[in-house]
Amino acid sequence: MNSGRLSGKTAFITGAARGLGRATAVALAAEGADLVLLDIGADLPGVPYPLGSPGQLEHTAALCRTSGSSVLTTTADVRDTRSVREAVTAATDRFGRIDIVVNNAGIAAPSGKPVHQIGEEEWALMIDVDLSGAWRVIREVGKAMCAQRAGSIVNIASTAGLVGYRHFAGYVAAKHGIVGLTKAAAMDFAPMKVRVNAVCPGSVRDDSRAEGRMLAEIARALDVPVGEHEEAFTEAQPMNALIEPEDVAAAVVYLASDDARQVTGSVLTVDGGFTAR
Repeated sequence: MNSGRLSGKTAFITGAARGLGRATAVALAAEGADLVLLDIGADLPGVPYPLGSPGQLEHTAALCRTSGSSVLTTTADVRDTRSVREAVTAATDRFGRIDIVVNNAGIAAPSGKPVHQIGEEEWALMIDVDLSGAWRVIREVGKAMCAQRAGSIVNIASTAGLVGYRHFAGYVAAKHGIVGLTKAAAMDFAPMKVRVNAVCPGSVRDDSRAEGRMLAEIARALDVPVGEHEEAFTEAQPMNALIEPEDVAAAVVYLASDDARQVTGSVLTVDGGFTAR
């Protein structure tokens, strides 16, 4: 039996098919958590790149099972309340409770244009997935966490939740909203001993093991040639290195664990000093 920091706990992770979701799932499993892995498992009209597939979600699950974790996979769309509610019900039916939530589901595009050129549908899609999706999960899981008077919610924001970026107004607005949601929910839930924190990653390398592609899609939206984009993003990093998915996952593990039992409403940057300037 795994005797890690999260042994005996169940974690619910959205956007778990690949990228930061996969890296976080593997890290939580290594610390002994059982897992509920959620992803949309389909592409979305309006998002100009493929989203996580059912096969990728199952691969994440297989990686986590090598640590001895029990794993439940489910496809769900965080834009849809019923879909989220059914996923939470399936999780509690399987494991009895949810101790940790990682709100990771998100999209980087449609982006790549100035704010006055963003269409109504493009704006609505970005906010619905990247901000309202996290709120829906918090609302559904929060009820049970408040009743059990314990829980840790970690929202994956971005340096875009702290500073502005040209041609990414929708993404920046959504991620700033995640930071605000984190602080407000932390205050609401504090009397029930439910903690809510956010992690703000900087430029995360698209690790092939995690099948990440977020940085490449951001580069494409900015017309930075893929193949040259890592060097371009690295030049903007004070520590002269991209963030690794495992760096972000380690921050999530800390916030999910009892090591952070007095940490709530906090925003932890993992950005190599980018926002310190």
